[in-house]
Amino acid sequence: MSNSKVAVLKTSPETVIEDYARLMKLAEFERHLPIDRETILKINISWHYYFPGCSTTPWQLDGVTKALKDAGYGKLIPAQNRTVVVDPKLGAKNNHLESVIEKHGLEFVYLYEPGVNWIKYEPRSEMLVLDKVFPEGILIPDIMVGRNAVHLPTLKTHVFTTMTGAMKNAFGGLLRENRHWTHSVIHETLVDLLAIQKEIHPGIFAVTDGTIAGDGPGPRA
Repeated sequence: MSNSKVAVLKTSPETVIEDYARLMKLAEFERHLPIDRETILKINISWHYYFPGCSTTPWQLDGVTKALKDAGYGKLIPAQNRTVVVDPKLGAKNNHLESVIEKHGLEFVYLYEPGVNWIKYEPRSEMLVLDKVFPEGILIPDIMVGRNAVHLPTLKTHVFTTMTGAMKNAFGGLLRENRHWTHSVIHETLVDLLAIQKEIHPGIFAVTDGTIAGDGPGPRA
């Protein structure tokens, strides 16, 4: 298996949308995302208020969506989970993500709403902790299975994981609201979730926005 390629670009307000396309091409996104599959855009709303560096930015979502559409990717599905302390719909509005979704003619999928079925998944890989934390079974949203996943995190710190990014973004997308049960074994949990991602997604890619970096205990504190 070839190593992953990491690309980094400096940007400006005038060029940020085009720079996202350049960035994705440098990281060879088309090699990692089968074009004949639907693609989940896993948004990261860490707070329902706007706070710099905290959540997926509108220019990040806009640039990545445009680059995928221009490359011929068909159905794009922006998706967001719910937490016990964050209202994702209010967050989508306050972080100006709703307007980007409307601009591109897409439809937000909220993973906790009717229409998304949570199914019991039995990983082929040996789990480090998830099978012990959830002895009655690991539930994941059926919409994730068989689709590409493009993660849209921001560059920031996190009170539990120290740094947070694409692997932590899968934490919200693949586990239900009781995911906080895993906080005491968070590092092992992320390894387990990466193994599950590799089993269910035909392609995985991440595009991180670092135009504003979040520091401190984070992501909301």
